[in-house]
Amino acid sequence: MITVEDWALIRRLHAEGVPKAQIALRLGISRNTVAKAVASVGPPRYERSTGPTAFTAVEPAVRALLAKHPMMPATVLAERVGWEGSITWFRDNVRGIRGEYAPVDPADRISYRAGDQLQCDLWFPPDPLPLGAGQVDSPPVLVMTCSYSRFITAVMIPSRTTGDLLAGMWVLATEQIQAVPRRWVWDNETGIGRGGRLAEGVAAFMGTLAAELVQLKPRDPESKGIVERVNGYFETSFMPGRTFSSPADFNAQLRGWLGRANTRRVRSIGARPTEAIAADRAAMLPLPPVAPAVGHRSWVRLGRDYYVRVAGNDYSVDPTAIGAMVEVTADLHRVVVRHQGRIVAEHPRCWASATTVTDPAHVAGAAVLRRAYQQRPHPPAEPDPLVRDLADYDRAFGIEVA
Repeated sequence: MITVEDWALIRRLHAEGVPKAQIALRLGISRNTVAKAVASVGPPRYERSTGPTAFTAVEPAVRALLAKHPMMPATVLAERVGWEGSITWFRDNVRGIRGEYAPVDPADRISYRAGDQLQCDLWFPPDPLPLGAGQVDSPPVLVMTCSYSRFITAVMIPSRTTGDLLAGMWVLATEQIQAVPRRWVWDNETGIGRGGRLAEGVAAFMGTLAAELVQLKPRDPESKGIVERVNGYFETSFMPGRTFSSPADFNAQLRGWLGRANTRRVRSIGARPTEAIAADRAAMLPLPPVAPAVGHRSWVRLGRDYYVRVAGNDYSVDPTAIGAMVEVTADLHRVVVRHQGRIVAEHPRCWASATTVTDPAHVAGAAVLRRAYQQRPHPPAEPDPLVRDLADYDRAFGIEVA
């Protein structure tokens, strides 16, 4: 069998008018070989004979297993059918027939309209950072990317609870996007909702924005692939070589980096996000005139220890409100406690867990109230008319006491 180079040379010489006999003599091959090369419609190629192989003996058993379990790994299949040969060759043969049994999951091409869609996700930095109180952890980073302009927004939040997620969404919408996309795409994040049911407060939040929340079905990563790629972009371009002293320091560095990252040219849209966001914003909805309810909010009766709990941490409250109902609110930055509209406690939000945050003024006020309680005048004790002298019982039973 001649090589592809010889075949090409034969056809070139023949096209130039060189006789076949002279071509055969020059290349040292037979005339029949030259005639076949001239008459062929394509270059020569090696074709393996389709005879039986070692896999042929186990193929019926493999097919029976694939019919019941289409996604069974090749290594498990090899173990079940007793394969003892090369696992690589076995895997190649299984790959060739698995498509007859495994369901097909096609991915459609998606186009985006200006102002229509915003993809949301949580990214957890691989390196922990200090949270205070001697604790280190990797809090979630809320990432929201405009699908049309590829404009990236992100902020680190204390937790993945509903209150913190909504607070982060509102902060990014007002401070960075400065408008409201018409559709907000989320996966099945617990703080947003699962199984077609939204978490408490999410429906009211989206209603205030007049926008639609789209929850993707499980195993559908392609529908928010833009924000998924942004998460990988953070790990390769933002994190390497950086250190952080606190969540506030992380957010400050992240904001500075996003200002540069949004100026890069995105090949898929042929523009820079900072340039395309103008058309995106123009097609979005305006921000609502009234801010939605976000963060943590609860009402509790203040106990004698004058502390309230928010997201696993305890915060002191003015002890003059002991016994009264107080309103506790917390956003991403501070915790505020109110009694009848009056602020009775205000603390910076603690990102650590199981921590007690105390205002020295509250401790001093509690000490004053405690001394006043202990030093209050006690009314004189009045004699109890039901108390009787025990000697009366001795006389009644004839008992004489010496």
